[in-house]
Amino acid sequence: MTSVEEICRAARAEGPATVLAIGTANPPNCVDQSSFPDYYFRITNSEHKTELKEKFKRICEKSKIKNRYTHLTEEVLKQNPSMSDFMAPSLDARQDISLTEVPKLGKEAAEKAIAEWGQPISKITHLIFCTTSGIDMPGADYQLTKLLGLRPSVKRFMIYMQGCFAGGAVLRMAKDLAENNAGARVLGICSETTTMGFRGPSEGHLDNLVGNVLFSDGAAAVIVGSDPTAGVEQPLFQLVSAAQTTVPDSDGDLYGRVREAGLIVNLSPNVPCKVSENVERSLTEAFEPLGISDWNSIFWIAHPGGPAILDQIEAKLGLKPVKLWSSRHVLSEYGNMASASVFFALDEMRKFSAKQGLKSTGEGLDWGVLLAFGAGITIETLVLHSVPIN
Repeated sequence: MTSVEEICRAARAEGPATVLAIGTANPPNCVDQSSFPDYYFRITNSEHKTELKEKFKRICEKSKIKNRYTHLTEEVLKQNPSMSDFMAPSLDARQDISLTEVPKLGKEAAEKAIAEWGQPISKITHLIFCTTSGIDMPGADYQLTKLLGLRPSVKRFMIYMQGCFAGGAVLRMAKDLAENNAGARVLGICSETTTMGFRGPSEGHLDNLVGNVLFSDGAAAVIVGSDPTAGVEQPLFQLVSAAQTTVPDSDGDLYGRVREAGLIVNLSPNVPCKVSENVERSLTEAFEPLGISDWNSIFWIAHPGGPAILDQIEAKLGLKPVKLWSSRHVLSEYGNMASASVFFALDEMRKFSAKQGLKSTGEGLDWGVLLAFGAGITIETLVLHSVPIN
């Protein structure tokens, strides 16, 4: 008679979870960061705040961002004027937009990932949907199953209000699902929009100015599974280990609150320092079993939260400037897309590696790390192993 232990072992995959495909998407409305201050103060009826506008210009210049994307066009904002006031009640308007646009953008990214994967959509067994906008019941995961035509039996997980570190959380969960369910193919989607947090400027609220400079709309999708079918599925990265930790004494440094005026985010100037001072501990715990302690010997996928965070991580760990190139590229060309950002950087990494004719997806290196950090302050650390490029 078969034992319970034997049944459980047979239900698990044999090999490690692998990223099998990546897809990304942005709204068509592109924001030129150099001209954004004039637009922002005009659309929010704040042109009389000349000193604040000059401060905003300086923040834009230091952001190292060239372009961002947003669903909030001038037409949308004129139709919803309460969203441009600093603290006007506007939650209903923001929710109405998010409930439609979040799953819609997620669908676009998912379709690209599924097309690259090249397998029937019926083979997707699990769905993880992550967003910081549009809380509803049933949620964006449910809407996505209908938009994509997923099977009714797909096992759904909805992750709300986790912010920038949640891209790492999605991969961590996808890894566990893929490795503990033989034949599982997990579709993970992060879809983020600035709809909940956009608002006009106000004296004494620097974090609001910084948020309106940094954040952007974007969605990314990955398909994760173990034991890829040879000749049919092409693995991109193996997910070797995943860990989460909270930075000590970081309460109040980075958090968001949903109020009648939308999502109110607090961004402390201490965040870059606290992240950089705690990253090495996470790296050491993750890579010690592999005997790796030279952080320049691995490839890097770090959340592009802002130039100060990347600069301080680089300085603290003694990284060569080239190490964070994919994160800096995503920050420059897309801005901070919260949870979706690390997937954009991962996509850039594998595309660059193939274009340069390198031997593996991690710019020719075997081992790499994906770091995501956000509210809490929470740090997600995933050890990646690159795979040969055919």
